[in-house]
Amino acid sequence: MTSAPGPVPSLSSGALRRETLLHDSSRSRWGGTGPRPVRAHILRPAGEGPHPVVLLSHGTGGAFDDLQWLADALVSAGFLVAGVDHHGNSTADEYLVEGFAFVWERPRDLDVLLTHLRDTEQIDPRSIGAAGFSLGGYTVAAALGARVSPTTAAGVLLGLVPTPPLPEFPDLIPELRARYPHDELLAQIVSGTGSQRIPEVRAGLLLAPAICDLLDPTSLAEIAAPVSILWGDADDNAVPSRNAHVYRDRIPGATGESVGADVGHYVFTADAADPTDVRARTASAAVAFFSAALSPGGAAH
Repeated sequence: MTSAPGPVPSLSSGALRRETLLHDSSRSRWGGTGPRPVRAHILRPAGEGPHPVVLLSHGTGGAFDDLQWLADALVSAGFLVAGVDHHGNSTADEYLVEGFAFVWERPRDLDVLLTHLRDTEQIDPRSIGAAGFSLGGYTVAAALGARVSPTTAAGVLLGLVPTPPLPEFPDLIPELRARYPHDELLAQIVSGTGSQRIPEVRAGLLLAPAICDLLDPTSLAEIAAPVSILWGDADDNAVPSRNAHVYRDRIPGATGESVGADVGHYVFTADAADPTDVRARTASAAVAFFSAALSPGGAAH
């Protein structure tokens, strides 16, 4: 893995923000040549380390900046916060069919990021959590041990099971089938749907998590880490009864609650309207959750 450092602007809290482009030589770049790019954003709190860490994963077709509101609150509370713009699935990168279809690549991005943090930052290896929105919520669950079902993934990606068009990539399945022959696509599914668990990640916050229908339910039952789940009842994108509620009910010990009866899916992104201060309330809840779960003697230790 190689990296190219970016500028390090100061934040008002005394924290520092660093952006860097990592390269994962174990995976190839989609739509080009060379190693897989992983653009990382790292916010270091004021003061000496080692620091507790929270990794962030954005939603489908989004970017790290969508969760800047959460990052700011966590870094102000003393956490080192780091996230990525997922290659092929980010407005900060480019939209590629693989980035939307091969969702199991996302937790691998977080693993690359964590390796970089161990090499370059003063972090507490016993105090690492992760938070994610929408598909990023799945990404966090995968880092804790959730697995995509190969049978279900094959049905969807091979076009055998009818699914509604993805708003950010409506021609996803036809383009995927045109790009990958049947046997090659099946091989991608089989190789990618094993465990992507990152053992160092000890607690997870899932915001309006998605794609629960694609997961092996037994893998959710095997998650042992503390998990907190938040959602809006008016979410018609990742419908809570098929997503957030299922994560909450199947992950042992998971807690979860609605942030409002009239709250939709995208309230957790930085540029969405937020008349009831959902993001401020969520940020406070996140600080409290990770402070308890990752503290010495906390639930994650």
